[in-house]
Amino acid sequence: MKKNIIIVGGGTAGWMSAAALSNALNPKYFNITLVESKRIGTVGVGEATIPGILEFNKSLNINEKDFIRKTNATFKLGIEFIDWTYLGDSYIHPFSFFGQNIKGIDFHDFLTKTRKIKAKEEMGCYSLGYMAARNNKFKIPNRDPKDIESTYFYAYHFDAALYANYLESYSINKGVNTQEGVVTSVNLHSDSGFIKSITIDNDKILEGDLFIDCTGFKSLLIGKTLKAKFIDWKKWLRCDRAVAIQSKLTKEIPPYTKATAHKYGWQWQIPLHHRMGNGYVYCSDYLDEAKAENHLKKHIQGDLTSTPNHIKFRAGKREKSWIKNCIAVGLSSGFLEPLESTSIHLIQTSIMKLIKYFPINGITKEIINNYNQEMDIQFDQVKDFLILHYKATQRNDSEFWNYCRSMEIPDTLHERIEVFKQTGKIYQRDYELFLKDNWLAVLIGQGIYPKSYNSKLDQFSDNDIQSLLRALKAQINQKVESMPFHRDALSNIYN
Repeated sequence: MKKNIIIVGGGTAGWMSAAALSNALNPKYFNITLVESKRIGTVGVGEATIPGILEFNKSLNINEKDFIRKTNATFKLGIEFIDWTYLGDSYIHPFSFFGQNIKGIDFHDFLTKTRKIKAKEEMGCYSLGYMAARNNKFKIPNRDPKDIESTYFYAYHFDAALYANYLESYSINKGVNTQEGVVTSVNLHSDSGFIKSITIDNDKILEGDLFIDCTGFKSLLIGKTLKAKFIDWKKWLRCDRAVAIQSKLTKEIPPYTKATAHKYGWQWQIPLHHRMGNGYVYCSDYLDEAKAENHLKKHIQGDLTSTPNHIKFRAGKREKSWIKNCIAVGLSSGFLEPLESTSIHLIQTSIMKLIKYFPINGITKEIINNYNQEMDIQFDQVKDFLILHYKATQRNDSEFWNYCRSMEIPDTLHERIEVFKQTGKIYQRDYELFLKDNWLAVLIGQGIYPKSYNSKLDQFSDNDIQSLLRALKAQINQKVESMPFHRDALSNIYN
């Protein structure tokens, strides 16, 4: 007898879940039904991604050029952070390695010894992804690990609504059933407390064995019905509102996202092929909706093409993402603001871990515990990475930044910062999303520098080090010079 999987909610989370599960599970044994209502809108402003999205699309055998055309996508090599450390400052967090490990010595140790570590643009000269972004260049990386063109990665900017539509068509072709309607009640088994069924529009009942909660901030199944506790992280991540507006493109499309810090939050600029996505993420303790909207409009260059979309959120996560026979995916499981474009990746992570731990032979507490532990690690590490951006600032031009600069931070982040300051080492934990070079970009980018370097470096003379640095910089410059401009790389796909 087939088992029924019910996905409640569409949008990015719902259709990513439907696509991945329909691709991974044998249709002989599982029915997948997605329930959504066109009357209920989706948040849908998450239009920037990180490189993991390539693996997700690849797992579905999606053709990259077809996907790009149908989602109005552009390429993304990283994020430029403007005015975060102090007004007038900027740095790029690239999806790229900085230099290369030489004889077991981390590359940034070479810069520390030569005192170039404090020159952010100088450090960027040894990252191919960084320099390509700065010069508006883009080329698909080489897969040969011996080639320097394999030392950077890329992601996409795309229209989230079009991506959901794309995956909807994919899922339906894979046999996913769709059901239009609003869920009016969630019905539990009286003995186990598991979800037995949902009622749609007060009359139609859908029974299921496994339920995926993709109901967004409402968290209808895991929050409202199964009472999963919400862990609030506002004491560290103060922003709790956003306003988003679309506009016309006014100049060349950069292959990176821009995140500009303002007095009470920060502004995103996400360049799609046909428009610019703009938004202001801010703290409502210091700014109201009307002032936030006006502030954003003043900082948009092109003509506006949409009405403002105001969004309320809480930074945090559910204490458990999997309870009984319900798994929360997307905003229903937690939200950590879009600063490092992690929202879609956390959806992807939830789905891939569900497939990893899929209860083919029945749901057990061991499966649930393993899933929840790994998701906790993902959320906690992303949380620390985001907090770093706010904590490591010299800004004192508003109450918001004064709070962020002086706030107590989680012990895990404090320890990571102190170890780096004292030794130059960036340690990695299990299931890390952001790796050594990601942390390095933000630590150095926001003025946190190591006081010492690997003593093995003393075997190199100053001339040897300078020669190595010059050769690497010249090699990167040569590669960037030969790369096509981002606009030309896109033209080859769209034309």
